Amino acid sequence: MNTEGLVEVVLPGKVEPEGLQIRHGAIPAPGPGQVVVRVEATGVSFAEQQMRRGRYYDQPPFPFVPGYDLVGTVSATGEGVAPGLSGTRVAALVKTGGWASHVIVDAADLVEVPDGVGAAEAETLVVNGITAWQMLHRTARVRPGQTILVHGANGGVGSVLVQLARAAGVKVIGTASSRHHDALRARGVVPVDYRTENVPARVREVAPDGVDAVFDHIGGASVVASWGLLAPGGTLVAYGSASTRDDEGSKQWPVLKLLGRVWLWNSLPNRRRAYFFNVWAGRALSRNRFRARLRSDLAQVFEALQRGEVVAQIAASLPLTSAAEALRLAESGTVAGKVVLTP
Repeated sequence: MNTEGLVEVVLPGKVEPEGLQIRHGAIPAPGPGQVVVRVEATGVSFAEQQMRRGRYYDQPPFPFVPGYDLVGTVSATGEGVAPGLSGTRVAALVKTGGWASHVIVDAADLVEVPDGVGAAEAETLVVNGITAWQMLHRTARVRPGQTILVHGANGGVGSVLVQLARAAGVKVIGTASSRHHDALRARGVVPVDYRTENVPARVREVAPDGVDAVFDHIGGASVVASWGLLAPGGTLVAYGSASTRDDEGSKQWPVLKLLGRVWLWNSLPNRRRAYFFNVWAGRALSRNRFRARLRSDLAQVFEALQRGEVVAQIAASLPLTSAAEALRLAESGTVAGKVVLTP
């Protein structure tokens, strides 16, 4: 008999990190096509930082359990699921619900984690790895010898992006505060201090003809400057609006404004392209195609990890019940990589 109980972290409303609540209950039973995953690692993404402020553009109504992704072991299977799946270590992208000891997931949404890859290591590469891989190889379609600019090159997505780009033979310019510059240089990245340097001027020194792609999670004025740095034929990939994290008012407006800009830029004859990247794009149209792409791309990221092309950057590892401290740390802007929670 299983004497374990369910532990989950609840976001009750717009609260400071200390306002998160710990809830205990019975472990749920999986329905048809579902499994229960005993979570070994989940993490703090930028999404949760927005969600606690009510700023994530399609978050569910409060209260809910946050947690964008998870890694764990299948502990129970529902009807129609191969019983052999029990005991398998898996990763899943869930958007919410990951900050728990046990999570129900559709079996079709699971991606197997290769042997020899630790749970916390794998966790740093689920949403961050899929996002980085798809933006680089599916959206911007970078090629060896090209030059790209990555904003926040020390962050969760940025740190994976620069490593995957270097592995693909791409020259990388990365913005970060000066304390991260040595680590970026060690990865073959040209660092730019966004706090003390004129970023566009510095990028033009390194790439006088412009860059082939820019990856911008900041939004606002930054995305306009990013567009101006593209070479002919270049691609801007916007994937967030971090600059509006602490704003008040509509949570949809920053994204709608960004989408409007992208549409306008793409309607002008300028030989450059802009995209707003959303990791969930295409899911509503064809869930099977979405799942196959996700599985394939995450497998590529895990292979890059096993080859040593990507190093999992665990900024800190804290117990699930210290979610408030973990969220506070992730929001401090002082860490490199991803803050991981371990139930």
